[in-house]
Amino acid sequence: MPLITALIILAAFGLCLWLIVTYIPMNATIKRIIIVVAVICIVFWLLNITGLLGSAKQITVPHT
Repeated sequence: MPLITALIILAAFGLCLWLIVTYIPMNATIKRIIIVVAVICIVFWLLNITGLLGSAKQITVPHT
């Protein structure tokens, strides 16, 4: 994915998140949860498009 496309997607996602948090009345706790979930999703998406998440899938945990 080209860098400019990733930046446009990040900007659009950030704008949508800002609009939701700013203009939809909700409890502060719910706003914080939405922001945390959005940041976690963005981090995983960025790791996936850079290829860093793919190498983490190869890690195996031995089970007893």
